[in-house]
Amino acid sequence: MSLFARRVVLALVPALAVVLATTTDRTLDAQAASGAQANDSDAREWIQLFNGKDLTGWTPKFAKHALGENLYDTVRVENGILEIRYDKWPKFDGEFGHVFYKDPFSYYLLAAEYRFVGEQVSGGPGWAKRNNGLMLHSPDPKTMLKDQDFPISIEVQLLGGLGDGKPRSTANLCTPGTNVVIDGTLHTEHCITSSSKTYDGDQWVRVEVLVHGDELVRHMVEGQTVLEYSKPQIGGGQVSPVDPAVKVDGTPLTGGYISIQAETAPTDFRKIELVDLEGCMDPKARNYKRYFVKANSGRCRY
Repeated sequence: MSLFARRVVLALVPALAVVLATTTDRTLDAQAASGAQANDSDAREWIQLFNGKDLTGWTPKFAKHALGENLYDTVRVENGILEIRYDKWPKFDGEFGHVFYKDPFSYYLLAAEYRFVGEQVSGGPGWAKRNNGLMLHSPDPKTMLKDQDFPISIEVQLLGGLGDGKPRSTANLCTPGTNVVIDGTLHTEHCITSSSKTYDGDQWVRVEVLVHGDELVRHMVEGQTVLEYSKPQIGGGQVSPVDPAVKVDGTPLTGGYISIQAETAPTDFRKIELVDLEGCMDPKARNYKRYFVKANSGRCRY
């Protein structure tokens, strides 16, 4: 290249830089104006099942009462906390309660932050003291009979220590109307103890549950795995009365509704959130997530 040509190129570089910068700025401005954002395929998208304000999306069902009746104002929201309370109850008479979220899920990571507070309602059974639960894979709550005590489900049992120095683990498994498989063996006992430590007092505890349909269920407490099983299925007892058309033993539980219990123990929930693990697994889609484990092409957005 001649000396003259080099001088021409050098003279054009600043002008070219201005053009490129201006074009980039206009592109960024256009993206900002349209609200467009780059998809981070690794960033977890938590769905807040509890919005921190009210019971939107949640429906109570108490035994001996119709779906939707919030018996004695048991389930309420105060100061950003979903509360289970019994201060308005004259006495407990078998009215076990559950509060169902509106949407079913199959593949997901569920998290709840809870604590036990106050005293058990008068007349509550001894085993239910400082006892709550996350009920998973339930059939539609509309299928529950009016007098039915528990939904068919797999329960992540939440227990608080009794302050007596005896171990009382949390994130155990209980099985109203269900059975599970552990290490290749079908387990039919009603409750299976986890390896968690005991949580006494009113301290907050974070429990997470990883659910892959009926392939895997893993209970975690404060980030540590404490129990794992697979192949949840309808079977066994510990739920009554029940519609035999719904309780068909041997039916795999691959998904269903989530509920929290009102099982005579006052309980606080400050967070109930979920990452849906079913979604678009096409990397070309703008809502593709690398962490999805169940493909659903109908959710892809391009």
